[in-house]
Amino acid sequence: MTLSIWRYSHLTLAITSFVFVFLATITGIILAFQPISEQMQPFKIESVNQLDVDQTITTFKDKYPEIINIEVDANQFVSASVITADGTSLNGYFNPKTAAFLGEKPEISAFFKFTTNFHRSLFLKGIGRFFVGLGSFLLFLIAITGSILIVKRQSGIKRIFAKVVNENFSQYWHVVLGRLSLIPIIIITLTGVYLSLLKFDLISEKKQKHTVDFQTTAFAEKQPDINIFNTTRLTEVVNLEFPFSEDEEDYYILKLKDKEVLVHQYSGQVLSQVDYPMVTFLSNLSLTWHTGKGSILWSIILLIACLNILFFIYSGFKMTIERRKNKALPKNKFTKDKAEVIILVGSETGQSYALATAFYKGVIANGITVYISDLNSYTTYKNAKQLVVFTSTYGEGEAPINAKNFITLLKSVPQEQTINYAVVGFGSLKYKAYCKYAQMVDASLQLHPNFTPNLQLQKIHNQSQSTFKDWLQQWNTVVGTNVSLVLDNPTIKTKKQQTFKVINKTLLNVDNTFVLQLKPTKKINFISGDLLAVYPKQDGIERLYSIGKMDNQIVISVKKHEFGVCSTYFNTLQKEDVVNAIIKPNPTFNLPVNAKRVVLIANGTGIGPFLGMINTNPQIEKHLFWGGRTKQSLSLYQKYIDSGLQHNTLSSFNVAFSQEQEVKNYVQDIVAKNAAIITQVLEDDGIIMICGSVAMQNNVLEVLNHITTTKLQLPISFYIDNQVIKTDCY
Repeated sequence: MTLSIWRYSHLTLAITSFVFVFLATITGIILAFQPISEQMQPFKIESVNQLDVDQTITTFKDKYPEIINIEVDANQFVSASVITADGTSLNGYFNPKTAAFLGEKPEISAFFKFTTNFHRSLFLKGIGRFFVGLGSFLLFLIAITGSILIVKRQSGIKRIFAKVVNENFSQYWHVVLGRLSLIPIIIITLTGVYLSLLKFDLISEKKQKHTVDFQTTAFAEKQPDINIFNTTRLTEVVNLEFPFSEDEEDYYILKLKDKEVLVHQYSGQVLSQVDYPMVTFLSNLSLTWHTGKGSILWSIILLIACLNILFFIYSGFKMTIERRKNKALPKNKFTKDKAEVIILVGSETGQSYALATAFYKGVIANGITVYISDLNSYTTYKNAKQLVVFTSTYGEGEAPINAKNFITLLKSVPQEQTINYAVVGFGSLKYKAYCKYAQMVDASLQLHPNFTPNLQLQKIHNQSQSTFKDWLQQWNTVVGTNVSLVLDNPTIKTKKQQTFKVINKTLLNVDNTFVLQLKPTKKINFISGDLLAVYPKQDGIERLYSIGKMDNQIVISVKKHEFGVCSTYFNTLQKEDVVNAIIKPNPTFNLPVNAKRVVLIANGTGIGPFLGMINTNPQIEKHLFWGGRTKQSLSLYQKYIDSGLQHNTLSSFNVAFSQEQEVKNYVQDIVAKNAAIITQVLEDDGIIMICGSVAMQNNVLEVLNHITTTKLQLPISFYIDNQVIKTDCY
């Protein structure tokens, strides 16, 4: 509930302020170029910060008989108003070292004037300034609520800058750019609000008045060696107003950034000093920070922040539209008390609704009464025989918004009869808490006296349609139905598919596994660890294979599954056949360039990308750990491993066979026996890469955690968070 409040607040603020924020951002982008263009003007003098005011006054007095004032702007350009010996008035920029006239102040372009007026008030004067100020305040609230959502998504403020899992382009960059732009956006909005309040006199600026009593002083007789002019740098000056006449009662008015000082024109003594109130200091600071005046770097940061705001508007609304589109559950044909099959769905983003809906339609097509709803709507079901739960997980194992109340309701709402159930969890292996909430739901149902499981919990990575079909086949068998799915296949961009010629394919070995070698028909850049995306004609569903690269050829290790569409297709290929596919970069699982030592851990066909890696980059010390069933299982890969060892591109090969002896030996066992290699690689800032089954990955991580905590006094999570452990498991 708390999460939904922040999310709806974030969305509501974004919708209500959209027009003003959009207009202010567009004009802000344009105005960011104004201080940059000013800084490019040739009026800046080198080492001006080494001059004091006394030197500048002396230089100007030597050259001009009359000086009215000298100013130093945010760009540290020095301007003055003087009268020359021939009576000519000069106004513009000067060289403070020589008092030479550099040129008149350039006029602000009509375009910048137009944009500035629009940015400040939308040409609506007072009411426009109010709306702009309100828009700034709403954008500030949007930034705050967005930060809270990021904290919740990252599972705590300490992990706010932890790696963001990239599941969706809009969502990923919305979070990443949001973190990077947070401080500049908060500064932009707060200074904008402050300047608006100042304009409406809601913040008053009360300055003290000077008090000078010439009757009680005789400053003209005093000539101190040190006065305020020779202790003040020129760059500290905002404005220096010269005495109007030679009368002793006329004085210099020196305006600095934090105070105003009256200075006797002969003695240099301070006649009066008034410190500016905090309001003046904040006003000047707000104006500088809001406009970027005087700093190209800050202007560029403001420009990037404004561009990011535009992206947030686009990506935020895109995510909202997709979320609402995905959350449309089908209208029920039967009531909850008439249905035999009850489908309950929990989803944070609505991505799980598509498969749940397809399942619902498939059940109806089989003539079975079915009812679908979200998990929060759990209640009594008089005729239910089967309960099917589809749910994703949010954050570190939290329930999605529409499933928050399910476990509580499960305990309090009684059922009259025993109901069989099955739970399907959706998630991504990139998250630590992969399908954790589905596990909690499954455990809660197991403890309930009125529910009996008819299938084990099924976890589905990245909405895999093929895995979902495999689960459905099991469910049909157990329940005695023949439900099939009609899925909306992803659009295949056939024009983007490349062609690959089959160079070689081995026969199936004892594990129904084979190695396929493909060669691109055109030049394609790829490296080991990238992914080959294949779209079989039977269903058009994308299958991804992690690839190794050898001699510009692709090496894939494939296990043929009984009902595997793609693996069966691959197994039928012959030499010279052509395969259509797309190579997708996978930078998070490529061999690191800068590491000196790398450990490669795999089981079964997970060795595929490592076959390429172990035969490249001899500068990197590589240790391969692999687990298979039998010695015959290894024969498929022996020549690649022998080649690596022979050419010293592979430092060691450690193998485990689970079916060769009475006591089973797995890859995690040989990792444990070679803890010294693991420790040395981690101590030398090396990388550990794991590829294969998720079960193997979990077992290996458990062993690695024991090694790191006992040998290096750090948990494995430290190395995972710092991307020292890289995984590509399924």
